[in-house]
Amino acid sequence: MNKSLILLKILITLIVDMKYKNLVITNPSELIFGQAPHPVETRRGLKIGGGQVYAELNFTLPMMSINNDTLPDVYRHYREIAEGALTRAVELNSQGVVLELETLLEMTKTPQIGIEIVKIMNGICEDFYQKHGLKSEIRLTPNDLREFERPAKQRTSALLDPMLELFEKGALAGGDLLSIESTGGKEVSDEALLMCDIKTIVFALSVLGVRDMRFLWKKIKAVADKNGKIAGGDTACGFANTAMVLAEQKCIPRVFAALVRVISVVRSIVAIEEGATGPHKDCGYEGVFIKAITGIPISMEGKTAACAHLSPLGNIAAAAADLWSNESVQNIKLLAGMAPTVYLEQLEYDVRLMNEALKAGKLETRILQKLLVDSDIYTDPQALILAPENVIRISNALIKGDTYVANARNGALEAIDIIEEALQSGKLKLSDLETGYLPVLRDDLNSIPDKESDFIETMLPMLDQSKFILSEYGL
Repeated sequence: MNKSLILLKILITLIVDMKYKNLVITNPSELIFGQAPHPVETRRGLKIGGGQVYAELNFTLPMMSINNDTLPDVYRHYREIAEGALTRAVELNSQGVVLELETLLEMTKTPQIGIEIVKIMNGICEDFYQKHGLKSEIRLTPNDLREFERPAKQRTSALLDPMLELFEKGALAGGDLLSIESTGGKEVSDEALLMCDIKTIVFALSVLGVRDMRFLWKKIKAVADKNGKIAGGDTACGFANTAMVLAEQKCIPRVFAALVRVISVVRSIVAIEEGATGPHKDCGYEGVFIKAITGIPISMEGKTAACAHLSPLGNIAAAAADLWSNESVQNIKLLAGMAPTVYLEQLEYDVRLMNEALKAGKLETRILQKLLVDSDIYTDPQALILAPENVIRISNALIKGDTYVANARNGALEAIDIIEEALQSGKLKLSDLETGYLPVLRDDLNSIPDKESDFIETMLPMLDQSKFILSEYGL
């Protein structure tokens, strides 16, 4: 195919611009925990973003096989997790809890397993609601099976069928908040992360990721609407959190991981453009930007996510959280009790403090938020970009362009400006190795054109096209 035909094909498949052209939250002081311009009310009466923060408990199995012989034990574990967590919630006078079921591979490949777990947990939630008045809901998060094919068949894979079946029947079984950590573009981003290739990251997230999000979230929103459920959101965990973990392991620079976080916003916001209302899912941390741009409530995780991964974002992540989560904790015995119950208690004490500040008034709320922010902000560039005033600056940059590509570039460049300003002030200190990446990253970002078609034409010859299938992204 000659160059003109390739370009014509690209032009035909261009997608529409980002929907959001103005921020819903323009004042950093209004980007606050427990309050969202567009709160979400659940079936049992949780008002997420309506003036109160709730705990969102995330959990998983201990190391074990999942097969026909072990299914009774699998179901016992999830029954034990839900009963233990909700019992402790009642004892702590909790005002409400979200239980997130992030399914494991076998639970999505065989949807009936995931559906049965939702049924078990929902029955327990309803029992506690009727007996104790405890409001709780289940966030159902099937894993993206398409990741396990290489090259991934994002649109034609047979693995889509069990994923969508679990969404559909899991929703009917009691999964009221529907979310996913989708992986469109990950087959390109994985190597780009290790190579610190910022242009390929932009391509993976703002070209491939955006297209896949549009395809997938049309389907998820349809399931939610059909069954009277809430389309929550999609987090860039496989991209931005992977970058953060690699940075913690000193495999890549922290400044690079910070930029990946920002770039991931243009991909994750597509779920809201397709009708998701939140609460946005926790583990990508990009939710703060999405809250500023769209006004939906968000879930965030911080210090209590250390059971699953280390991070430099222990306190600052709570600054704008409407749900406060912990990431996956295994159902293992600790001295105090089973780990999910222990983590529920930790989350409850955190949200109790935030809710007391909210009840006390704006001054107290802002003081607590300031302390949360100040304790982390200058310890790491990844924390720096999550401070409310910086979130607003970056969010403005993320919506000023005409394409997702331009907005990804603009947001990342604004983040570099913020990092360099903090370095010049002496408040942020980084090694020479870290700072040496900044001008290189800036130059690479500045070379990205505004037009998506120009960017695609530039990038395709530079990529190993055996690793992804253009037609699976509508290209």
